[in-house]
Amino acid sequence: MTATTIYHNPRCSKSRITLALLKENGVNPTVVLYLDSPPDIKELKALLKKLGMAAAQLVRRGEEAYKASGLNRDSDEEEILAAMATYPKLIERPIVVKGRAAVLGRPPENILELIK
Repeated sequence: MTATTIYHNPRCSKSRITLALLKENGVNPTVVLYLDSPPDIKELKALLKKLGMAAAQLVRRGEEAYKASGLNRDSDEEEILAAMATYPKLIERPIVVKGRAAVLGRPPENILELIK
């Protein structure tokens, strides 16, 4: 059985619901508290590849850290990755990874196809 990991923020309701949904479906994931242990740029690139997304699709533009980081709509991939590594609050959550695939738990039900 392939291990499952959730990049989790316990203060986020979607993240809490996604973690509960995993457990309800018999999955006991490795929980990464990414605000405490932020992923570096290499790890972020690997996550984006598994998600099939660009960094701009995973960044939370409504966070104060978005402005503080100097990002804007014209920021390139490397600028966004550097900002997400520095300000992990900018990373959309939760992210669930299983093997070579990952999904964003927004809505939480997105993870069901990954774990079946």
